[in-house]
Amino acid sequence: MAKLLTISETARRSGVAASALRYYEERGLISAAEREGSGNHRRYPRPVLRRIAFIVFAQRVGLSLDEIAAELAKLPPQGVPTRADWARLSNTWSGRVDERIAELERLKAGLTECIGCGCLSLDRCKLSNPDDRAARLGAGPRYWLGDRPVAETKE
Repeated sequence: MAKLLTISETARRSGVAASALRYYEERGLISAAEREGSGNHRRYPRPVLRRIAFIVFAQRVGLSLDEIAAELAKLPPQGVPTRADWARLSNTWSGRVDERIAELERLKAGLTECIGCGCLSLDRCKLSNPDDRAARLGAGPRYWLGDRPVAETKE
């Protein structure tokens, strides 16, 4: 049988805090193979490292823990998930990654430009959003959300 990992070994190997591992276990995302000793210490099988890496990656993509749980529920309950299992799960994330890239590009542009928030406090906003014309597009930072400045839209 493969060596089981303690929670501290699992935390060190995965780069995830032990408190997060306990939380993931509480949420049903991972599970200990057994509990040992009077302190009921957790012992994890090595394949849990792959699940944890998947959880961390999925969070970076933008999935919530509920969405991650739903994805992990599609895997076989026993055994090590295969490359095909992981590919099938992550295949649908391409559009989500594209959305995140576009959002980050808008954020980068917004670092030096008006974002259409309605504050009219920056000198640049007076040029890009006079009289808060962006408000016609809706609430919030309209230009950062992807709307074009009102002056550039056809009216």
